[in-house]
Amino acid sequence: MRQTKSQADALLLAGMNLIQQAISVFDQDMKLVVFNQPMTRMFDLPAEITALGTSFEDVIRYLSVAGEYGEIDDIDEFVRVRVELAESFEAHYMERRRSNGQWISVEGTPLPQGGWVTVYTDITRAKQQDTMLRARSEELSEQVLARSEELAATNRELEATIGALEETKRQLTEIEARTRLTTEMMPAHIAHVGPDTIYTYSNRRLSSVLPGRPGNVVGMTFEQAVGDQAYESIQPNFEKALKGTGGVFEFNDNDSARRIRVAFTPDWDEDRKIRGVYILSMDITEETQARVALQQGRRREMAAQLTSGLAHDFSNLLTVILGMQSRLHGMTLPQDADTLVTGTLAAARRGGNLLNRIADITGSRSPKPVATDLDRFLSDLAIIGRPSLPDGVNLTINALAGDGPFLLDNGLLQDSLLNLILNARDSCGKTGDITLTVTAVRETWVEFLVDDTGLGFSERALKHALDPFFTTKGSEGSGLGLAMVYDMTKTVGGDIKISNTSTGGRVSLRVPLRRSRATNETGLVLLVEDNTDLRDEIRKMLTEGGYSVIESGTVKEARVLAKELPDIALILSDIQLEGDETGIDLVSDLQHLPCYLMTSLPLNDPLHNAAHKAAPVLPKPFTQTELMGFLS
Repeated sequence: MRQTKSQADALLLAGMNLIQQAISVFDQDMKLVVFNQPMTRMFDLPAEITALGTSFEDVIRYLSVAGEYGEIDDIDEFVRVRVELAESFEAHYMERRRSNGQWISVEGTPLPQGGWVTVYTDITRAKQQDTMLRARSEELSEQVLARSEELAATNRELEATIGALEETKRQLTEIEARTRLTTEMMPAHIAHVGPDTIYTYSNRRLSSVLPGRPGNVVGMTFEQAVGDQAYESIQPNFEKALKGTGGVFEFNDNDSARRIRVAFTPDWDEDRKIRGVYILSMDITEETQARVALQQGRRREMAAQLTSGLAHDFSNLLTVILGMQSRLHGMTLPQDADTLVTGTLAAARRGGNLLNRIADITGSRSPKPVATDLDRFLSDLAIIGRPSLPDGVNLTINALAGDGPFLLDNGLLQDSLLNLILNARDSCGKTGDITLTVTAVRETWVEFLVDDTGLGFSERALKHALDPFFTTKGSEGSGLGLAMVYDMTKTVGGDIKISNTSTGGRVSLRVPLRRSRATNETGLVLLVEDNTDLRDEIRKMLTEGGYSVIESGTVKEARVLAKELPDIALILSDIQLEGDETGIDLVSDLQHLPCYLMTSLPLNDPLHNAAHKAAPVLPKPFTQTELMGFLS
């Protein structure tokens, strides 16, 4: 039978009452929390003084008035001084003779959480033996007797000190174990290296930050632990830290395809000499992806502000030009004039197309990731892309990303890849090969490599190909193709690089790898949405898609439903809800269930960014097809 806390406390007190020594414990508020019967008997304490919660000041005042400390001229001052000493309590051992002639030793030890414990031991017999020894040992000199008494007192004090040290050792061991456990639970690598660059401490989390590295690195050099490539990136800042200059920096680890943030803090001794460096390393890949998407969103907003007014006026001018040229085209004009009118109309229409392309880049667009079968997606891409290629240009697609589905924005990605394929076609001319290879990079990126056997990129193109309006096609190109691919890639937090190979050009397009969670398509969905009309519409989408639905308008109500209904298969919640709590709070509380979020917040809203770290997010508005793909 399991004991209750009160039963355990009663047993503990019964055991303490059997101890011959008097014991009292005061907490950090200087209130009595533990005492035993020998304490009551030794000092003849009444019940009101030994009651739990009695203040230390009241106990000292009672003992002072009772004559425990002999005659005292000013009791208030005596009590005040004793209370002040207790407030800064230090471990001590002393022996004193009470007013009734009894000798006691007093051993006090502070507690780590505040307060102290005091043990009183009756040493009257030991003192009497010392006295008898002095009286009966006339042959012994006064010096030997005094030394014997001193040694006896010292031995008792040493025993008390040893006991205090053992308790301190136990507390330190406990604190060290708790500290190590805490550091090992942190999602970061915490370590210390000496001036010889050898690890002296590690929380064994290096392999979680930099996959493929060893877990236990104590005794290894810094370079051995992180590897040659990473060390080459870190070395300049590490050497500065060893000379006393700390700092924080970020680098890309090519081996794991991750972005890492490292903080160096020099470790100084009391003589201001470097005895090593503290290191804090964190994987910030997802943070960087979200930051890239946010920065691109802000750039698009700024570009939209700069171009919207100009584009509006320019569009009006083109409309006037087109109208006037159309009227001229309908008039009887000399043949030369008709040619000029036709050329003007073509140029104006081309200007209109250019405005539309600019609007596509600067216009509002939020990524809409849905669960995507890459094999099917690439098959559809081949069907769309191959007809635009000359007979002598072959398109090969290698799908090597592994099992999905992946959360991808199909529209943005398809537009980007088609653009790259068409650029590769133009580079190849009438004959050549285009290869699209799709791989998963370290569970961090989905990489799309487009290689061709064309002319490759010129030195100038390698520097400026991603810039808006840069083109190598003369009047045939707008210079917005690769710029749009760059924009689409950065909008989802990805990256794009261009280079040349031994056979032609290469474009590497990476987007964040997010695997779609598997769900039960016929399961029960908890729909959390505070807008009644919108909730009705989403419920219809879900039921038509084969789901059963239960609804809620607040986080509080949803939390209760999730607890009472074990058949819930997944949760679909808006981010902003009625009340102070959000859908993100719901995800945090219900981690045992698959949770999905939806929102109409812009991509650069802080709440939207926070939601992406908690669960998959579907931007509003959306269609039933997009919702079903998102949940699949």
